[in-house]
Amino acid sequence: MTSMTKDLGKGLDKVVASAAEAVADIPDGASLAVGGFGLCGNPIALIEALLAQGTRDLSVVSNNCGVDDWGLGVLLGAGRIRRMTSSYVGENKEFERQFLSGELELELTPQGTLAEKLRAGGAGIAAFFTRTGVGTQVAEGGLPQRYDGAGGIAVASSPKEVRSFGGAEYVLEEAISTDFALVHAEKGDRHGNLVFNKSARNFSPLAAMAGRLCIAQVEELVEPGELDPDQVHLPGVYVHRVVEVGRDVEKRIERRTVRTNGEG
Repeated sequence: MTSMTKDLGKGLDKVVASAAEAVADIPDGASLAVGGFGLCGNPIALIEALLAQGTRDLSVVSNNCGVDDWGLGVLLGAGRIRRMTSSYVGENKEFERQFLSGELELELTPQGTLAEKLRAGGAGIAAFFTRTGVGTQVAEGGLPQRYDGAGGIAVASSPKEVRSFGGAEYVLEEAISTDFALVHAEKGDRHGNLVFNKSARNFSPLAAMAGRLCIAQVEELVEPGELDPDQVHLPGVYVHRVVEVGRDVEKRIERRTVRTNGEG
């Protein structure tokens, strides 16, 4: 290896020492794209570091908002989130309370549309047309985004452009880009190449792409060249900081379904 290659390798080293250091420059009022699918793949170390430093008034884009005492739910419970863009919010009672009381703004977005909005934001695509939502309030407007605390709607969604292609109607959806992205990966190298585990891959690569500055917590940090390039789910060009959290980082199950012995 030449000295130039070694210097280049050092320049590409994106590892930071701690989660606290990784999120230290996220300011009040920032927008975040956060990975995870249910509780799977939640970047909990980064979320808890953000909670500890007191950052507030956040606008968060994520498939869901965790549960009352875990995931993004810890930021929500502390009153740190101003606005959520999500596709599922059904596991969090505090979320329901804040939304109905007018404390929290919500843009409810179909799951596949949300995924594509994040991907488009990362790919530099301004907007796209989709059939999802045509003929509903998603396209026609009127979805409650903020209540007034007395049962009335303070802010409702606006109508979106609908056009016909090939005899079918499609609604125009704008891409999403955020100031920062927070994701959890099973493995990552010092250059930021990431490998996700199973359903944690559903939204995390897309959230990472959408953030102008992406921070990844990884269970296992490896050296450049140790990851099979064909197995990399997100290339390091999208990732700016990497922090190792270890294999023992807490993971939770959203709903556990069991059966007694002898049941078919």
